[in-house]
Amino acid sequence: MFHAHFTDHAYPAHTHDTWDLMILDDGSVDFGLDGRRHGATGSAGVLLLPPGVPHDGRTVTESGFRKRNLYLDDSVLPQSLAGRAADTPVLTDGLLRRRIDQLHTTLIHAGDGFEAESRLSFIQERLRFHLTALQPRAPGRETNHLAAGLRELLDSRTRAGLSLHEAAATLHAHPTHLIRCFKQAYGLPPHAYLTGKRIEHARRLLLDGHRPAEVATTVGLHDQAHLNRHFTRHVGTTPARYQRTRTGSRTTTL
Repeated sequence: MFHAHFTDHAYPAHTHDTWDLMILDDGSVDFGLDGRRHGATGSAGVLLLPPGVPHDGRTVTESGFRKRNLYLDDSVLPQSLAGRAADTPVLTDGLLRRRIDQLHTTLIHAGDGFEAESRLSFIQERLRFHLTALQPRAPGRETNHLAAGLRELLDSRTRAGLSLHEAAATLHAHPTHLIRCFKQAYGLPPHAYLTGKRIEHARRLLLDGHRPAEVATTVGLHDQAHLNRHFTRHVGTTPARYQRTRTGSRTTTL
């Protein structure tokens, strides 16, 4: 992952060993790829530069450009698709751009690997759709079976967690199809369900007097900052304030 703001910069022609997936947050960029010039402005599109294909890049205006890059290896996209990507490196796809933005936000915070893996899986599917014109598979009659199976896995691994690909291999389902089945059955994606389970466990431990830093690792979160962020989003207050308020309320009642 790479975030940058360039006001006066020109990349010389070079290549990458990985796919370079880029979104612009501001400004314009002009770049050459495989002997042809291209341009992109603001938040209108997504740039996908394939591995092994020479490209350059330069600012267009005095204010430059602000960008965010993801570097993806062959496990996300095979190099066999490089030729198609070189033909159309700028993709106008609002859904894809929104998913990339969400993944960048997730990657900023340590400990959200399951969510990041889920978001990357949908990005991978969307990129393959553009490069191979394959429609994503919709949930079918097996929706409830797969959703229930994944829920059982998450319930049994609330603290330890699991990877999306481990779950998909266990249930013999494609990762994005598995996520769609779960969301259709339960109304939220599996990473949100797992976080909710952890927060509920955290609430009980806090009421029992455990320190927030201890609670974070006990319920399977990365650290206290990770707990604070998700707890505040779910409960509307910090773990420490929740613990003080609830303890005071219990004392008064008794």
